[in-house]
Amino acid sequence: MSANLSALEQHLATRSYVEGYTPSQADVHVYKAVTAPIPSTYPHVARWYSHITSYSAEFDTLPGSSTAGQTFTQTGTAGSAVPPVAVEEEEEIDLFGEDEEEDAEAERIKAERVAAYNAKKANKPKAAAKSVVTLEVKPWDDETDMQALEDSVRSIVMEGLVWGASKLVAVGFGIKKLQITLVVEDELVSLDDLQEKIAEFEDYVQSSDIAAMQKL
Repeated sequence: MSANLSALEQHLATRSYVEGYTPSQADVHVYKAVTAPIPSTYPHVARWYSHITSYSAEFDTLPGSSTAGQTFTQTGTAGSAVPPVAVEEEEEIDLFGEDEEEDAEAERIKAERVAAYNAKKANKPKAAAKSVVTLEVKPWDDETDMQALEDSVRSIVMEGLVWGASKLVAVGFGIKKLQITLVVEDELVSLDDLQEKIAEFEDYVQSSDIAAMQKL
C-alpha cells in the first residue's frame, strides 16, 4: 500500500487533517501508507505527517473510520503490475578485495576507486533544513475583518516560505485570532522579519506570536 502524495498535498493545502477537524482513523490509514522522508515538493504532507506522528501512541483509540483515507492510498493487486520504485544505489565498491597478485598497478586502481567514491559522497546535495511553524495573529477587536487580515498575511511572499492551513480560534469577548501553519527553510526565512512584515498590516493586526515550531 502506498500513498498518492500529489492528491494528499492538494487536499492538505487547505486542511489540517484527512477528514474533519481532529485526528482520526482516516489520518492513521494514510499515515501508514506514507514513507518518510517526505520530498520537499510536498510541504503540506510533511507538516501533516509530523503532526500526526505526535499521536502515534493513540492510533488505536482515535475515532472515525479509514474510509476517507482510502481515497489517498493505492493497493497493488495480483492482476495489475506494480511498477518497481527506482532507487538510486551507490556504486558498490569492494574496498577489501584480495588479489592473488598484489602489485603497484592494483593498488593504484584501488586508490582511484576510493577517491572517486569519496568524491561522489562529498558532492551529494544536502537537504535544506526546514521547520513547521504555527503562528497566531491577533486582531484589534471583534470588528476587525478577519478574512482581510488572513488575506494580508498570506500576501507575504518570501523565498523558502510556504503557507499552510489556517483556522480562527476564539479568544474571548467575541474576538477571534488567526492561527496559521507555515513551512520555512531555516536558512532563507527569518521569523523575526516575517513578523515585522505582518505587523505592517496595522489596520488589522495588533500582534503576532509563534505558538509552536518543529524541525522537519
